[in-house]
Amino acid sequence: MKLDKLETLLARGGEQDREAAQVLAALLAIPTETRYPPIDLPPQRIKQRTLEILVEQLAGLAKQKPVLAVYEDVHWIDPSTLELLGLVIERVQRLPALVLITFRPEFSPPWTSHAHVTQLSLSRLTRRHGAAVALRVTGGKALPREVLDQIMARTDGVPLFVEELTKTVLESGLLREVGNHFELTGTLPPLAIPATLHDSLMARLDHLAPVKEVAQIGAVIGREFSHDLLAAVAPHDEGKLQDALAQLCRSELIYCRGAPPEATYSFKHALVQDAAYSSLLKTRRQQMHARIAAALEERVAAGSEALPEIIAHHCTEAGLIDRAVSYWWQAAQSAIQRSAILESIAHLENGLRLVRTLPDSQERVRLELDMQVALGTAFMAAKGWSSPATAAAFARAEELCERVDDITLRSVADYGRYLVYLLRGQLDAALATTTSMLRRAECDCDQATIMIAHRCVGITSVHRGDFEAGRKHMEASLALYDPNEHAALAYRFAYDPRIANLCYIAHALLHLGYPDQAFEKYTELLQAIRHHRHSPSAAFGLFQSALFCTYSRDLGGYKRDSNFGADEAIVDELISISTEHGFSLWRTAGVILKGWVLTQAGESDSGLAQMRDGIVEWRGHDAKLFVPRWLLMLASALSRLGNPRAALDRIEEGLALITETNERWNKTELHLRKGELLLDLKADEKAEASFLHALTVAQDQRAKLWELRAATSLARLWVQGNQRQRAHDLLAPVCGWFTEGFATPDIKEARTFLDLVES
Repeated sequence: MKLDKLETLLARGGEQDREAAQVLAALLAIPTETRYPPIDLPPQRIKQRTLEILVEQLAGLAKQKPVLAVYEDVHWIDPSTLELLGLVIERVQRLPALVLITFRPEFSPPWTSHAHVTQLSLSRLTRRHGAAVALRVTGGKALPREVLDQIMARTDGVPLFVEELTKTVLESGLLREVGNHFELTGTLPPLAIPATLHDSLMARLDHLAPVKEVAQIGAVIGREFSHDLLAAVAPHDEGKLQDALAQLCRSELIYCRGAPPEATYSFKHALVQDAAYSSLLKTRRQQMHARIAAALEERVAAGSEALPEIIAHHCTEAGLIDRAVSYWWQAAQSAIQRSAILESIAHLENGLRLVRTLPDSQERVRLELDMQVALGTAFMAAKGWSSPATAAAFARAEELCERVDDITLRSVADYGRYLVYLLRGQLDAALATTTSMLRRAECDCDQATIMIAHRCVGITSVHRGDFEAGRKHMEASLALYDPNEHAALAYRFAYDPRIANLCYIAHALLHLGYPDQAFEKYTELLQAIRHHRHSPSAAFGLFQSALFCTYSRDLGGYKRDSNFGADEAIVDELISISTEHGFSLWRTAGVILKGWVLTQAGESDSGLAQMRDGIVEWRGHDAKLFVPRWLLMLASALSRLGNPRAALDRIEEGLALITETNERWNKTELHLRKGELLLDLKADEKAEASFLHALTVAQDQRAKLWELRAATSLARLWVQGNQRQRAHDLLAPVCGWFTEGFATPDIKEARTFLDLVES
């Protein structure tokens, strides 16, 4: 029946797609097995489709007639709903629809910069308007002046308070109805009218004493509660329960949607729920929370769906700490599986607060370590590898590792510390950490950790400019990878091992002079991203794909005629998925790369501004890794704008940072770009020295493609200085070394120039 209603609702919005019904049914925990096959979509795609369907539902309704969509109390919004609201606001500007959003002043809406968004700060009601609200509540019958004066004085122009206080007075017995007005039954006592909204709501509940307990139980369940759950925990038979609910609805303290036993109720306002909830003694509240948790657990045991975070909340409030921790842990794992990283962080933090109140034991320490490692991994995705939150989470995990003998958890803690070192540019410490991790894993014959450690040593080696060692370690890691056994490691080690290895094997092969093989890995990487179910891995892979394109042709990877041309869509997708899931580090990288795309497309001013802002933001993540790359790209953009001196300053800044961090994989290119800039400034001798330095670095790193670039630049300079033989003797053996990649721009250019020198 519920599925039929859902399909009918979707049809009203013009959505007939079977997948739409499946996706929303899964969100609402409506069984679909008898009608549809299982959904074969990765979690991040399910989330994306959910948002798309909800937005299209609004659009479909708006095509039929104008729509008013109201979102109330947005100050309590969760991350996923906030994301949905952002999409709605973006779409609604092209629809015959009005979106009305209410929130408290402390909420900072992220949409105010949109031209079609207007923000209104509501002032308090004037006495005239307040009196009009009170008159509406009384059904148009006038109140005695002294009563109205007290209502106006005590409500301070707050509409909800005016409504509730007026209702309180009407229910108090102070007044009697006479024709078209009310009169006092006697003199007005000084304290007859409550002084606060809370007192007013409490007075109204007290006047409804026979049904007050039902309101209290509903308040313990939540702002919204179902009839069947209320019936499961309320000590009333069905008839009395329905009578009580009907009375609460008539009093407008709660609203009803649907008919019992499938009805759903919601409190008129969160303050009404708060008043009912706070009227309970603490012990009574705990008892009710415990009964609700037990009822939900019975449903789960019977095969019904129940969100673990809901049970966790009730167990927490009931003081059932062990069960609460277990459910917070389940909720976090469920959120991680569906790529809801921000929600998983909230669940883990809730669980960890409770874990630390449990008696000290090995079991408690192990549980805390499990959750602490998961928290660190989630922070890596959401806030960045080197954020203070990530570092603190893994520091605590390392402390706990001293008390628990668990190789896997130790390796995850080591991995987290390694990423902090890596992003902060502490490459020597990163290499020492991962080398130690590999050594321990080999001693314990732990194949999964050996695979991860090889990958980490390989990535660090590539960043240090040791491309051959990096390639060997990552190929060793990739050889150990079994998708059936190791795909789930992405949830512990931040990114899928195969995707991470493919990224850096492609980088290493390109630098080592095997562009065709590098491009094969790049293509394989893009395919892996499309088929993976882990959104942090997808974001990381998209970032590395775009970055690879900037290396593939002298920072011209975005040129459409390049063999390694990156579609701008890759960068846009990187920004989209990172924004959607809150991956701030990779969103920042996307901003920088997007700026680069714009400069290459001729939009120099906007692109340059975006790159500069992005680099500042990147450094704000306490990140030094990749900064030399960003500075090199910025220098190239400045050079295109005809500002070689400013570009040269950025190159020098990048070289100084390489000296500090040992991130040497960009060193050759920085010296090459420096030489080109010096040529622009007519400093030929200094340019030659820079090209020679670039050549030496490339040879030391066995980076044959970069050696070719340096040799080509030097050969051009030498030919201009009438040193043709010297140019030939340098360039010919380097060109002759290559066995593949003859269609790539670098090799074609070098061979063409060599032919010119030889002619």
